[in-house]
Amino acid sequence: MRPEQAKELLQTLKARFDKNMHRHAGVDWSAVEARLDRHPAALDALAQMEATGGEPDIVGIEQATGSIIFCDCSPESPAGRRSICYDPAALDARKENKPRSSAEEVAASMGIALLTEEQYRHLQTLGEFDRKTSSWIATPPDVRKLGGALFCDRRYGRVFVYHNGAESYYAARGFRGLLTV
Repeated sequence: MRPEQAKELLQTLKARFDKNMHRHAGVDWSAVEARLDRHPAALDALAQMEATGGEPDIVGIEQATGSIIFCDCSPESPAGRRSICYDPAALDARKENKPRSSAEEVAASMGIALLTEEQYRHLQTLGEFDRKTSSWIATPPDVRKLGGALFCDRRYGRVFVYHNGAESYYAARGFRGLLTV
């Protein structure tokens, strides 16, 4: 990443940080910036999160390590990461009308992780997300072994967890990513 791109990204992240202090009360931006300076690869992942419509922001600090947790905070599932199935096995299983990729493959290429159900529910305590879309979440192996995958959304003032065949994909379903720095 060129220095001017990094500077522009940091300005975008700082503006979002300042606008949404309720997501990260007590976190000091200078500490965030210092941590990002020590982990330059994180800026590449954050840039990809931003470029695909994720609007990454800080949603917590790991108490044991002091690591900063970024998550996609776009109101709806990031537009640049929709219409994809769950994982590579699901993509391979499709015989017709294959999507361009899978959530797990895209996340891995970006250097981020899919949210777990617990992380998704935590995100929903910080705002109302996925009121018109849905997001794949990390699926437990026992569910995936049976051919399913999990996704979440927010409807009727509640957070719902659903299942679908892992090979399915919809224009309104993508995934939210998590990055720990």
